[in-house]
Amino acid sequence: MSKSSSAAIVGSAVGALALVAIVVGFMWFCKTQRNRHFSNKNSETASSDPSAIVELTRGGPSSARHFTMEELEQATKHFDESSLLGYGSFGLVYKGLLRDGTVVAIKRRPGAPRQEFVSEVTYLSQIHHRNLVKILGYCQESGFQMLVFEYVPNGSMCNHLYDTKQDPSTKLEFKQRLSIALGAAKGLCHLHGLRPPIIHKNFQTANVLVDENFIAKVADAGISKLLEKIEEAGPSHTSSVNFFQDPEVGPSEKASSEVSDVYSFGVFLMELLTGKEALDIGSLGSNESLFQWVESRLSSNNLVDSRLAGSFTAEGMRDLIRLTLQCMSFLGKRRPRMEMVVVELERIQEKEMAMTTVMGEGTDTITLGSVLFT
Repeated sequence: MSKSSSAAIVGSAVGALALVAIVVGFMWFCKTQRNRHFSNKNSETASSDPSAIVELTRGGPSSARHFTMEELEQATKHFDESSLLGYGSFGLVYKGLLRDGTVVAIKRRPGAPRQEFVSEVTYLSQIHHRNLVKILGYCQESGFQMLVFEYVPNGSMCNHLYDTKQDPSTKLEFKQRLSIALGAAKGLCHLHGLRPPIIHKNFQTANVLVDENFIAKVADAGISKLLEKIEEAGPSHTSSVNFFQDPEVGPSEKASSEVSDVYSFGVFLMELLTGKEALDIGSLGSNESLFQWVESRLSSNNLVDSRLAGSFTAEGMRDLIRLTLQCMSFLGKRRPRMEMVVVELERIQEKEMAMTTVMGEGTDTITLGSVLFT
């Protein structure tokens, strides 16, 4: 073989290797940029994309801690009344201080030890999202079943929202309420994006907690399903009239689809708008009665919480009312999916921020009658 032929072969080989190196380098660059994009996009969930489907495997590595009764008794001063925070679907709720200084919320109910309880709590403890209250662990001793959650210092939105006239200093402006609604929507959206999806089944204002920065965290995710698995026949502690319940689901039926959670979220938005409990709003049993109620309040300028005066734009309020009504549509198939609710709330929030930055704060009075049918 001649030297020129050898040189040509070597040159071709080097060129081919260089080409391969360029292609590999380009692919590596694209992959790192993609990963960086997903990493930047997602600070809320362990998945690469907040809207992506996340699969959890039952029986996988447990992140649920097993607490002893002694630990929890010490944390709550033997479940003293002074540590009692309230009552929820799982039972009495206590504030506790663990030995390592961690403040927790402990939910306790009577119940015999059940393996299903441990399995379900282990599964739920693997779900992590900025807008969901985390389950830290459990205990089954002395005839009680207990769940240990992260403690959310500012408590339920009920404490900050309902206009009781007793605390005039409590005021959440429109943009704050939008932010809280968006956080809660993201929490529900994450649950619906799991495979299999988790339907909250008991979403309501009392289960939207806010931390010290008023970041919303949805509580009791998966607890309804847990109770269905472990609860033996016994008295129900739920109200006979639940205005957050999907009207398409009968009183004796269990909400079993995402659209039922969307309806409940719509009622939550209604409470954010009015500052009143759904119980005070009246019967929401039909689409017609809801529209009539909203119409009457709009025509008299008596729908929006008076504490919001001057803190919103008419356009932003119209858009939020429209979204609320879409979520509460009497036909479930007309309701948006939670991922679309998140997108719409983000749009409303961004536009509201931009408009109030340019124009100053909003208006005290609005005419919104056309919002119902546009």
